[in-house]
Amino acid sequence: MFHALADPTRRGMVERLVRGPASVSELSRPLEMSLPAVLQHLQVLEASGLVRSEKAGRVRTCRIEPDALRAAEAWVTGQRTAWESRLDRLGDYLAGQGTDGQGTDGQNTDDSQRES
Repeated sequence: MFHALADPTRRGMVERLVRGPASVSELSRPLEMSLPAVLQHLQVLEASGLVRSEKAGRVRTCRIEPDALRAAEAWVTGQRTAWESRLDRLGDYLAGQGTDGQGTDGQNTDDSQRES
């Protein structure tokens, strides 16, 4: 799924489809590429499960798959929480390092330890 979202063209298509269903021609209008290229992008989105399409006559209409977006959101949220926790622990560790009288270069920075 993230491979599909890695491309800015596909992200733009997903952003458009979040607002509601759209035909392939509607999706291709703002893009500077051929219709076959647009269809290839849509195939990647469909294969990832983010988008589904249905054909009625000569018109192919695409829709977003909200469950797939929810799954991506849940994964990103979990990663964000894990990384925030790690960074908080790192910050606490580094803050504790500053209280032992040692500077970042290993030199003693505690004035009470210096000779005058």
